[in-house]
Amino acid sequence: MKVKRILVSQPEPTDGEKSPYAQIIKKHGVSIDFHKFFRIEGITAKEFRKQRINILDFTAIVFTSRNAVDHFFRLAKEVRVEMPDTMKYFCISESTAYYLQKYIQYRKRKIFFGKQTLSDLGDVIKKHKSDKFLIPCSDIAKNDVPHVLEDMGISYSKTVIYKTVAIDLSFLNLKDYDMLVFFSPVGIKSLYKNFPKFVQGKTVIGIFGATTQKQAIADGLVVEVFAPTATNPSMTMAIDDFLSNPPTRKRISKKSSTTPSKEDDTAKDVVAEEKDNQQTA
Repeated sequence: MKVKRILVSQPEPTDGEKSPYAQIIKKHGVSIDFHKFFRIEGITAKEFRKQRINILDFTAIVFTSRNAVDHFFRLAKEVRVEMPDTMKYFCISESTAYYLQKYIQYRKRKIFFGKQTLSDLGDVIKKHKSDKFLIPCSDIAKNDVPHVLEDMGISYSKTVIYKTVAIDLSFLNLKDYDMLVFFSPVGIKSLYKNFPKFVQGKTVIGIFGATTQKQAIADGLVVEVFAPTATNPSMTMAIDDFLSNPPTRKRISKKSSTTPSKEDDTAKDVVAEEKDNQQTA
């Protein structure tokens, strides 16, 4: 089946004709629609207090996304906690670290960042083993970051500071699309919440990230387009590859899929989350 129309579960890129998606449209003559499948809602101060987390009991904060940064400092302000100059910040990437400038004086704080995973910070974190780490996260947080800290013997706690909520997509007719593209497990959950009777049939499923792949397979979807890989590090490259060479792609299902290592899983999904946050920040 030739793919003519694609639905991407993200907001439309802001760079217009410079977007890689625009190049796909021009090259392959397809149409691409963009619709976010979920939204992010911060929890209230009352909900935060119920978790019995005292921010000042911790000496280091781990940030895995801009969303985590925004909602952490919002809650800190609402519960009247002033962050001490001695607080240490460990960020999953350089872009997340620089985003901290929105809330703190960057040059005067102890800030560390990796390339795209917490594992990149392994040697640095080990030098701060005596610190107590706090991980602000969502209600569907992945377990990979805690696993990394556990493997290092680091003391940590998690606190939910925002949650994901499915968006009403009843206005969409999925039968109009030949390919659906997902970047997170919650996107797939939103698909089935909105369309509980959805049957894949000949629809091509594109997936970014190992954890998203696991969710897709668990829900019985057959994955034909996957990223990141060595040859296709981005979703747009994977889509372009599929449209250029559809017979060469191999479907990934429960029987054919492989379970990624924790480190690979973390790397892939953090990249996906970071890109997604850059769209919504």
